[in-house]
Amino acid sequence: MTSPLNPTRRKHRFGKAWMHEHVSDAYVREAKRRGYRSRAAFKLIELDERDKLLRPGIVAVDLGAAPGSWCQVLRERLGTKATIVAVDVLPMDPVAGVSFVQADFSTDEGLAAVESALAGRPVDLVVSDMAPNLSGIDPVDQARSVGLADLALDFAAHHLQPGGDFAVKVFQGSGLGEFEKAVRERFDKTYVRKPKASRDRSREVFLVGKGFAGEGLPRGARGAGHPGGAGEGGVK
Repeated sequence: MTSPLNPTRRKHRFGKAWMHEHVSDAYVREAKRRGYRSRAAFKLIELDERDKLLRPGIVAVDLGAAPGSWCQVLRERLGTKATIVAVDVLPMDPVAGVSFVQADFSTDEGLAAVESALAGRPVDLVVSDMAPNLSGIDPVDQARSVGLADLALDFAAHHLQPGGDFAVKVFQGSGLGEFEKAVRERFDKTYVRKPKASRDRSREVFLVGKGFAGEGLPRGARGAGHPGGAGEGGVK
């Protein structure tokens, strides 16, 4: 039985043109220099510098964590007192200070494993860099991307504590507007970001939700003691 998080259970296959672009990419070279496992590390760094997501000592969950570059950034910026739980259906080499769960969190068994790793700790931040294995059929790939983002939002809605933050990758296209609306309904402020580290040809954007309203609560329903207020965002 295949997993909705990795329907083909394989990595992408790339051609020679992609490989040439990859090895000549400035972010790839800098990632190697700094010891990051992939250039994607710089996307999270940019999101943090723009939206102040990473605060020392918080509890964070990284969905779709393999190969682990976002975990490396989380570990660097959250410090030794933080709790970081990484989740992926694919294997991932260990990152010091990160608890890794190899599971499909959209299943009851996988979700139980993630919750066991959290050990009852309330979550301050959920991040997701999940992307579907591309079929080359745009409507199919778009639907899969939005589907993965929906899974991440559902996880966040059930595990974030009020005031928590959320960042998720999704492709621009059909379904993005509806998904953005769903995020706005749950967070005080919502932004759509296109990090400079994202390749120009990529349709990916990141939705950032700041100030979770709380499970079952509409935006703006929280008490005045919680940070944040209603806000609007756009592609920046």
